[in-house]
Amino acid sequence: MSYFIVLTLTGIAAGMIYAALALALVLIWRATRIVNFAQGALAMTTTYIALAVIRATDSYWLGFAGALIAGLLLGALAERFLVRWVEKGPPLNAVILTLGLFLILEAVVPMIWGAQIRGFPAPFSIAATEVGGVFIALSPFNIFTIAVVLAVMGAMLLLFRFTSLGLRMRATAFAPDIARLLGVRVGRLLTLGWAIATLTGSIAGLLVAPTLLLYPNNMDAVLVYGFTAAVLGGLDSPVGALVGGLGIGLALSYVGGYLGGDLEAIGALVILIGILMVRPQGLFVHSAERRA
Repeated sequence: MSYFIVLTLTGIAAGMIYAALALALVLIWRATRIVNFAQGALAMTTTYIALAVIRATDSYWLGFAGALIAGLLLGALAERFLVRWVEKGPPLNAVILTLGLFLILEAVVPMIWGAQIRGFPAPFSIAATEVGGVFIALSPFNIFTIAVVLAVMGAMLLLFRFTSLGLRMRATAFAPDIARLLGVRVGRLLTLGWAIATLTGSIAGLLVAPTLLLYPNNMDAVLVYGFTAAVLGGLDSPVGALVGGLGIGLALSYVGGYLGGDLEAIGALVILIGILMVRPQGLFVHSAERRA
């Protein structure tokens, strides 16, 4: 039973990281109707920037802020100078472009910072937490991760459900021509959507690096699991992204703990195929709502 509890807590900690990247994918989908496969590479790039700021200032929080600012700028630049040129073409063009951006970033980052594996500091201890003389498999940093991801999900819900900005962003994504006729500045909102989504992905990169370390492709597996989580919960649902991330984290933890780590990736694939066969729109998205 104690081993099961350890695997559960470990799965929750990993699942919240997958949920963080899934939230970024959900945000950019809701804001622009694009699946951004460069999300992980963008997060990795901003994490390198954060590490440079931390080493220059000896302050984790300045590095954290630097990564968020870099995410905003990189996202805005990517939309303004790359995605905008293909946004009026078939939707697949933008997806292919994000794959190209992914390859470019993973080639350029080693040229700037090198390809060696680097350590990344954490604002809180990553050791197990002691409660009443008993150690539990959640560290203070894991608890910080959970709090940050919950805050991001709450902010997304508030943005899209209770603000006029969120309503305009969704209108821009679903019907840009009609939104233009209603006076919405479509171009600016698409840029803002990319900027906010990349900022959210930057948070995922900062949460991953202290445990998985930092190297040019450290976010590749996280992107796969985060995308699986987003599809599992439904690409339109922030709550679904959180639940999907937790589900993937727990499933991978149980599979790795009981069947071996080599089967973790297969476990994620089986989950994705099963969900797509049974409920292709995701667990938290209703077909009628998506058609609307």
